[in-house]
Amino acid sequence: METAASDTAGSGRDVAVKGEAAIKPEFLTTKEKFHGFVDSEWQGSKGEQASDNGTEPEAKKLKLDPEERTKGWKQDGKRLRGQNKSRPHTKPTTYDEKRLCLSVIQANRECPFGDKCHFYHDVAEYMSSKPADIGESCYLYDTFGKCAYGLSCRFAKAHTTPDFKTMENTDLVKACEGKNPVKNSLSKDLQNCLRKRSVSFKKSAEYLKTLSNNRDNKQQQGNGKRTQQRVATEGETQVQTSVLRALPLIHTLSVSGRKYRQLFLHVFFVQSSPDKPPPVKTVGPLTDADVIKLRQCEKKQVDFRDKLYLAPLTTCGNLPFRRVCKRFGADITCGEMAMCTNLLQGQQSEWALLKRHESEDLFGVQVEGCFPDTMTRCAELINNNTDVDFVDINSGCPIDLVYKKGGGCGLMTRTRKFEQIVKGMNYVLDVPLTVKIRTGVQEKSNIAHKLIPEMKNWGVSMITLHGRSREQRYTKLADWDYITTCSKLASPVPLFGNGDILSYEDAMKARETGVSGIMIARGALIKPWIFTEIKESRHWDISSSERLDILRDFTNFGLEHWGSDTRGVEKTRTFMLEWLSFMCRYIPVGLLERVPQKINERPPYYMGRNYLESLMASQNVGDWVRISEMLLGPVPKNFNFLPKHKANAYK
Repeated sequence: METAASDTAGSGRDVAVKGEAAIKPEFLTTKEKFHGFVDSEWQGSKGEQASDNGTEPEAKKLKLDPEERTKGWKQDGKRLRGQNKSRPHTKPTTYDEKRLCLSVIQANRECPFGDKCHFYHDVAEYMSSKPADIGESCYLYDTFGKCAYGLSCRFAKAHTTPDFKTMENTDLVKACEGKNPVKNSLSKDLQNCLRKRSVSFKKSAEYLKTLSNNRDNKQQQGNGKRTQQRVATEGETQVQTSVLRALPLIHTLSVSGRKYRQLFLHVFFVQSSPDKPPPVKTVGPLTDADVIKLRQCEKKQVDFRDKLYLAPLTTCGNLPFRRVCKRFGADITCGEMAMCTNLLQGQQSEWALLKRHESEDLFGVQVEGCFPDTMTRCAELINNNTDVDFVDINSGCPIDLVYKKGGGCGLMTRTRKFEQIVKGMNYVLDVPLTVKIRTGVQEKSNIAHKLIPEMKNWGVSMITLHGRSREQRYTKLADWDYITTCSKLASPVPLFGNGDILSYEDAMKARETGVSGIMIARGALIKPWIFTEIKESRHWDISSSERLDILRDFTNFGLEHWGSDTRGVEKTRTFMLEWLSFMCRYIPVGLLERVPQKINERPPYYMGRNYLESLMASQNVGDWVRISEMLLGPVPKNFNFLPKHKANAYK
């Protein structure tokens, strides 16, 4: 393989293109020769399998119709980027033509739907139509002693007798009995209560009542000059009456007691006015609220400093991926962004984003919302029904769906609502509250430095700053000089920096800025072993077989999380392909002329040191599908995939 690679690479480009990574000349090649080599080797080893995926999709063409032509364009004639709205999406449920009834899977109990059930009840008929098994060993059976998916498992031969009965490993079952590695699942009782709106939010109601009282007070203060004048006139009359009644007492005071007489008059004229505060702190009963905030002292304390934080990544930051990153040394993990309204409605798919694996020792959840009432209730719901170490507010999400309704980055421009949300969530939470922000909304108008001092007063326990604006997205490098300025403003509240970290050298430069810790997002998707590199201060020239083992671990974790039936297998495949759309950007250390690789440098076409390394370097969707087929078997006939994330970061 290595000989073929070196022969093919001989006619590669000698001149490096601006914006591309510097790779040793002997590994460089052209697009046509790269795909020719990858396709020929694959067809030679696998036959004609997946041959339709061998060519790259055609470039998009502009529509000729004038009305259609202007759709998706700005007024200045520039096309909108980063939307990717026309992406085909196939649900994993469509890959099963007809499934085996759950009553048959679960110990052949009687089906509650009877003749109206649309699923298979005849095991022999189902097995004849079921797709072929993927492998000879089932990860769930080998790990837990039994497979909950029984005959519908795509590895069913490993735990099925010839007469279609499922087997169990009693020793393993007993060892795993009572253990639940995944927490924060939504119970049916809670889901029903949320749907019926019968869940009590006592603490939220208390806080929201104070908001409404403050609003009423402000309305009363702004009723008009006539009301103020009337109140002032009545106040003056009351003061004059009081003074007249007190005149005999004033005259009895001697000249030597002039100071006492002045104080006496000051009390009557100043303190009798209802609108003016007393000049000095008055003596009165001392309460706990005067000394310390009770809720703050009850909060669980988390030490965030000098930690490596895996960013909450939408779509790709799922539980199996976080488990992979934990193995490589990530200290803090956080669930994907969850919409607070969907959580309050009891949506199962949204609650799945809050699930926590037992290996995640420091775990938080991230919520998104734009109103104090929904965010406060959501925080109380999470506080009472989940096991988390902190809750994070997403005020940095740039997507239109979130921003246009006032959430995500929109919160940064709605300071009053932002303050009410933070204080409300802090009021109901027993764990620390953190916030993730960007530099601002517009590219040349940073506002984070104005918000951070205010957030310190609101009670935020930690701030994460992504060194880009919403408008900028990923087209330029993160502004670490600005992050340095903000970290000084945030002290003593810890501030984490985020942006463009792809090596331990990048991490060292980031730590020199004075930030309390580092958050890693795309760097972890491109190379999840970056946490090991940072902790061991080295560049890891990882082999292609080691990278395939990482993908195999992800596959096993995915089958455990999403299931080992056809639906679970295809869901695992979909998330793996989304991850591979980032992982293919990694360039092995041994191939680079200049180490380390920079995150915004586009990988040129190059040949790896073996066929698998070349295959993993492909930017073609069809080649990612081939990698998934090595681990999850052939794709279904109606399979279709287009990555969610299109990179426009190479400038």
